[in-house]
Amino acid sequence: MAGRHPRRLRPMTTAHVRQARPADLPRIAQLAAEHAAYERATPPAPGLADRLGALLFATTAPRLHCVVAERADGEVVGYATCAPEISTWGGREYLHMDCLFLRPDNRGQGLGPLLMDAVAAHARDLGLTEIQWNTPAWNEGAVRFYERLGARAKEKLRYTLPVTDQPAN
Repeated sequence: MAGRHPRRLRPMTTAHVRQARPADLPRIAQLAAEHAAYERATPPAPGLADRLGALLFATTAPRLHCVVAERADGEVVGYATCAPEISTWGGREYLHMDCLFLRPDNRGQGLGPLLMDAVAAHARDLGLTEIQWNTPAWNEGAVRFYERLGARAKEKLRYTLPVTDQPAN
């Protein structure tokens, strides 16, 4: 990936990144729950594997793309998810990376850059020229990782608003 800076890594384990498969859904849901706990967020509601399956595999035009980091022993130890979004100001689409997570004991082995490379390859396959994502400001390890890749932070707050039958006041 362009812009990557030299970094020191522990020796790379025999692992690779591949497209997620339906059989991975329970493990991806488990990793998503670990990711939410790591980020001090509300855990995913029950049934996440089924909901992700519908987004990833249930149609001919999936709404979500997922790659997984798999060790040589077959254990999936990380994932990244992304989907195209639109920038009104830019008047173009970009790839929004919603999640990138590696189990802590698998960090520093070169899997994070492999996941990012796979996300970047997906952006290129879609004809997109930019990836955007969020990470908590307190997550210093993630901030260092993304900066080593050449990414630039932009200050913004992220809000959520549940949509119900009641109008907003």
